[in-house]
Amino acid sequence: MLADIQILFEDEHLLAVNKPPWVLSVPGRGPNKQDSMMTRCQHYCGEIHVVHRLDCATSGVMIFAKSKQTEKALHQQFRNRLTSKEYIAIGAGVACIESGQVQLPLITDWPNRPRQKLDLKAGKHSVTEFHLQEQQPGQARMLLRPVTGRSHQLRLHMKYLGLPIIGDRLYAPESVANTCERMLLHAQKLTIKHPVTGQTLELLSPCPF
Repeated sequence: MLADIQILFEDEHLLAVNKPPWVLSVPGRGPNKQDSMMTRCQHYCGEIHVVHRLDCATSGVMIFAKSKQTEKALHQQFRNRLTSKEYIAIGAGVACIESGQVQLPLITDWPNRPRQKLDLKAGKHSVTEFHLQEQQPGQARMLLRPVTGRSHQLRLHMKYLGLPIIGDRLYAPESVANTCERMLLHAQKLTIKHPVTGQTLELLSPCPF
């Protein structure tokens, strides 16, 4: 089962792995949705607790706790926004602004779950910092730092920047969604404080695109 996971960091308290695209973070409903990073890591080392999730189509750094105590400590870091996350996304189009911050409140689009949508009245506060890394003809490579962690936040914020993520089957136009076999969104860095040693851990996964 070790062949099914790429380990980025491991000690007696934590396990950080590189999640491939199109692998669930946790098992879903039904027999065909049981393969996930959680189950793969359980097969590898036994007791595993989920700390955060990545969308199925997203790749990159994902961390698990090996005990309930460690899980609780890490949850507190995520809840209090003491972690730092960086993503790389490639959007279709031309970036009109090189860097800045998107603040657009998001809410679940219940009739069309799992889709989310913009809602200025009832939406939850959602903030993403962005920086243009490279502009190519028809494509913009963006560095994204989510300040909040709403579901599909980066995908929707990129869409509202006029740069729908290439390969995004939910929010990009069909011509953009079908350009690539995977969605071009990758969690390249997660920085946390080790809940036991207090050491700052910078977990890295080089972007594959």
